[in-house]
Amino acid sequence: MAFNLLKGKKGIIFGALDENSIAWKTAQACHAEGAQLVLTNAPIALRMGTINKLAEEIGAPVIPADVTSNEDVENLFAKSMEHFGGGVDFILHSIGMSINVRKGIHYTENNYDFTHKGLDISALSLHRVLATAMKMDALNEWGSVVALTYIAAQRIFPDYNDMADNKAYLESIARNFGYQYGIKKNVRINTVSQSPTRTTAGSGVKGFDGFISYAEKMSPLGNATGDDCANYCVSLFSDLTKMVTMQNLFHDGGFSFTGVSQAVIEQMEK
Repeated sequence: MAFNLLKGKKGIIFGALDENSIAWKTAQACHAEGAQLVLTNAPIALRMGTINKLAEEIGAPVIPADVTSNEDVENLFAKSMEHFGGGVDFILHSIGMSINVRKGIHYTENNYDFTHKGLDISALSLHRVLATAMKMDALNEWGSVVALTYIAAQRIFPDYNDMADNKAYLESIARNFGYQYGIKKNVRINTVSQSPTRTTAGSGVKGFDGFISYAEKMSPLGNATGDDCANYCVSLFSDLTKMVTMQNLFHDGGFSFTGVSQAVIEQMEK
């Protein structure tokens, strides 16, 4: 059921790769709630994924952008504002990549060239997007930005590797820019710490099935799905959450505040 929560709003969705992507599901949910959208991803991701199918479904243009390039991000905002005939009301940052994870390199032996690349794509990209938006005055008054993160930014999940560092930095950037952009234009910026979710990117983490199974047993409500996350993002883009900013919001069925569950205890006692 749609409530027209985003009627008249315009947004940019970063990171929709395929139907498993949270960004993909969020784009669908935003469209259902009345938003106009621009979709974007890295040129290589556009070739690998099926984003044009989503673009046709929701009537959104696709504008390629390498988030490590200032010029690409500037071009993205310029073309988006031209398409919308004005500024942007919300942004979803759903971007993350670790070459160390992909290549199975242990955290204690990380290749630092790979680390720098992953940090640039996964975290610095948020700073670049927000700095560019501020410089170009691309975000409208009372706009909303959401970046997706994971609890490994605060707690150790050994095989999450340097992505944990990337997410910790991402969350810090969201807080710092939340202050700066809040003062400047009442723009709110939050991170959503989602349950482990079966996406194309997430499945590349070693032991991912174990992550999901453990979290399911630990969470009183079970794991939040990608569709659940999309709906939560809609609420954060809407005017119902105008005073929420600089927060890391756990969307994980209660996992983050559960010390141990009965299901886990019983599993350990087998």
